[in-house]
Amino acid sequence: MIDFLKRTWADINLDAIRHNYAEITKKLSPGCSVMAIVKADAYGHGAGIVSRTLKDAGVSWFGVSNLDEAMQIRNEGLDDPILILSYTQPDKAAQLAKYNIAQSVFDRRYAERLGAEAVKAGVTVRVHVKLDTGMSRLGFFCPGENGLQKTIEDIAAVCSLPGLCAEGVFTHFASADEREDGDYTQMQFELFCKVIGELEKRGIKFPLRHCCNSAAAIRFPKMHLDLARIGIALYGLYPAPWMKEIIRLSPAMELKTTVSMLKTIPEGTAVSYGRTYKSKGVAAVATVPIGYADGYPRSMSNRAEMIVCGKRAKVIGRVCMDQSLLDVTGIDGVDENSVVTVIGRDGGEMVSVDEISELSGTINYEIVCLIGKRVPRIYHSGGKLIGQLNYIRMQEELL
Repeated sequence: MIDFLKRTWADINLDAIRHNYAEITKKLSPGCSVMAIVKADAYGHGAGIVSRTLKDAGVSWFGVSNLDEAMQIRNEGLDDPILILSYTQPDKAAQLAKYNIAQSVFDRRYAERLGAEAVKAGVTVRVHVKLDTGMSRLGFFCPGENGLQKTIEDIAAVCSLPGLCAEGVFTHFASADEREDGDYTQMQFELFCKVIGELEKRGIKFPLRHCCNSAAAIRFPKMHLDLARIGIALYGLYPAPWMKEIIRLSPAMELKTTVSMLKTIPEGTAVSYGRTYKSKGVAAVATVPIGYADGYPRSMSNRAEMIVCGKRAKVIGRVCMDQSLLDVTGIDGVDENSVVTVIGRDGGEMVSVDEISELSGTINYEIVCLIGKRVPRIYHSGGKLIGQLNYIRMQEELL
């Protein structure tokens, strides 16, 4: 039996993650594999068990943001290739090589420092060369056809550095999820291919070429190449709402809480901090133990709804750090310990991550990534409860 505090928790459906992976692979061109992006704790879903689930489903590459995230995957016993998409200190070269972790390199100076540290340690670090074709973030800057010569010379120099093995080249699309912005993505892809072509004329050929994120992988099959870096779609969320027309995904996460107190208040009673809400009549009010410290945005105050006993209930007053309040007037069956659906489905009603993100003026990525660490992740597979991830109960490392 799995024991967890039934205060506020996230239900993670591993079958949904498997389904999403299968649906994505159906879209991919022959010869294109998936690099599962499990950075940010697998977008709040728990990197360890999600990575193991995806490996069992057929994933052979993992993408993370930093070395600690890469080591988290290694500590789960997975030995598959990992790519760090952002910066790693050059003096970590020996650790990168020891644990079979590939590093992104995005300018000549950084690559030279990393190579020098690798030589000093007597190791070879696998690297993927990052091109900036229009994101203006990390990457060798590619300023269009007329300004590429220096960039190509710098990349060629990097590929010949001792201590480094350039096994991959990639770029990142800035707006592949924008329905009317396909021309910009096409421009980025053509520029990426041009740089690769110029390097091949110099005898430099990369075994792995990748540029597609979830949106591009779904939209542009001609851009699939060798790897597709799939993140948000694995978790059943769409890069943009209109993409529901193209692929059928299943949300993997539901967020639940419970009623901790039920009371009746008279007309005109102020509710929560700042007295931003006053009851318009006699009202039944449920207190639920979820707040912005759990990742439920304060911007949901007086705006959002949760589902109680299969009915929508409005959030009233300001969302607090640890608690929120619901108007449950007219909803039958509500009692202390009643389960409340914050995100997910109950009966015929559903509150989606997209609904919350739209009300917050943000994107679905942010909502799931910010689910707090005091919220345990409870895992289901095959209709059964199979495990949990409880961050608070994890042992600290103290001096």
